[in-house]
Amino acid sequence: MKKILILLFIVFLSSEISYGQFALGLKIGYNANKLTTDVDSIKSQFNSGFHAGIFTRIGKRFYFAPELLYTMSGGVFTQEGNVSTEDWKQKVTIGTMDIPLLLGLKIIHSKLITWRIELGPEASFVVNKKIKDTGSVTGPITTADINTANWFILAGTGIDVLFLSLDVRYQYGLNAMIQDVQNYSFNTQNSMFLVSLGFKIFGKK
Repeated sequence: MKKILILLFIVFLSSEISYGQFALGLKIGYNANKLTTDVDSIKSQFNSGFHAGIFTRIGKRFYFAPELLYTMSGGVFTQEGNVSTEDWKQKVTIGTMDIPLLLGLKIIHSKLITWRIELGPEASFVVNKKIKDTGSVTGPITTADINTANWFILAGTGIDVLFLSLDVRYQYGLNAMIQDVQNYSFNTQNSMFLVSLGFKIFGKK
């Protein structure tokens, strides 16, 4: 899967540089996510993180926008049993390399300002993961329960002013990021809200 995505990126990049507009930049931002669970006795909460990487835009009014981002996310799971010996709390920290493959439309486009909307899939690969027990007993989730490859759908909007870009996006997990946890029928998906600021370093917007 990784090789196919890289090949698609190279093909689009090489063809569009010759026949369309091309822009390259750096971006960094804040994200808030929640690892949901369908187990009633387990509660989860929103988690704050960050992301950083590179973005490209290939095309004119309609454009293709592949990106490469490192994202830090996670969550806290809490189980409160009938007695104190059943209580557990675990903090899950996940670092991923994300490859959004977005299609965009420039609704407003001028020399000063551009307003965009974008939609597309994202492939996400876990590169580091950590689980910390903070409760009175050890929790059931292990790093082996976290899927190393995950898929998302993204939708968002953005505004460009000169060389600056502001993006606001929402991404929804298409598969279970955590599942088959010991003694629990987990079906954990990751939903995330992202706000990022980009700096164009090459090309036209």
